[in-house]
Amino acid sequence: MSRNLILKEVVKKLRHLRKREYSRFPILEGHPIAQQHGKEAVESVEILKKLSDKDKKMKEFRIYRWNPHKPNQKPFLQSFFVHLPSCGPMVLDALQKIKGEEDSSLSYRRSCREGICGSCSMNINGVNTVACLKPIDTDTSKPTTITPLPHMFVIKDLVVDLTNFYQQYKSVEPWLKTRKPPPDGREYRQTPEDRKKLDGLYECILCACCTTSCPSYWWNPEEFLGPAALLHAYRWISDSRDEFANERLQAITEDQGRLYRCRTIKNCTACCPKSLNPANAINKMKTIHLTEKPIQDLEAEPEPRFGQA
Repeated sequence: MSRNLILKEVVKKLRHLRKREYSRFPILEGHPIAQQHGKEAVESVEILKKLSDKDKKMKEFRIYRWNPHKPNQKPFLQSFFVHLPSCGPMVLDALQKIKGEEDSSLSYRRSCREGICGSCSMNINGVNTVACLKPIDTDTSKPTTITPLPHMFVIKDLVVDLTNFYQQYKSVEPWLKTRKPPPDGREYRQTPEDRKKLDGLYECILCACCTTSCPSYWWNPEEFLGPAALLHAYRWISDSRDEFANERLQAITEDQGRLYRCRTIKNCTACCPKSLNPANAINKMKTIHLTEKPIQDLEAEPEPRFGQA
């Protein structure tokens, strides 16, 4: 066997191994929603490659429209048709294409397009998510419906007013609070084990998908802090460097509606694009408050699976 044939076989095997490795998405381990979106994106690209020129490649997007400068006109769904082979794989790519080529008046928020900033949160086919991480459904026989985050005041089209959401986030004081400076005068240190306890908490991108999917928040937005704010509150309560955990919990529970309006419906956990579990964080704060159980004992308990209290 010649040297060229051997090299070709080696390259072929390496490509096969790489393809198999990518199909498992090892970098997304522990993030089931992200894994699902990754698989859907790969599948949609493969479907588009198999489509012939005779196949229908135009996808309908029904987008919520409302213009504050036309108050007498009721909100409506406007249809746009996008040529999928010339569009990126994500819903945000379709919105960018529509705004750039069809209707520049379409309004929505976006920034990083990498699932980090949380700006492009919206409701896509009835589920709150971020458009930059949501793959386009390549089934052209049914439209994709895009609406603003539910139960929020709409500013224009897909842009909602998040003022109350950010004020509630600010109210939990999401920063490190200590009573004395660090021993070395430089930084507050913690062990790798204590740092590990913050996994599943610090990744929140404040997209408001969880908060706006919560029925308790729909009916009590002025009183109930919502899943996102409470998740950040627990993030600092469980931080070993923070010295105001008791005061933080007391501030949240002074008015019981801030915390105890949660009914563990778990819409927040089901729709979080970062696969976080705000409902579990809220339950742990309730347990600490009712039983005065140390935070260290709670962290040692196994994480409940989705669907469990």
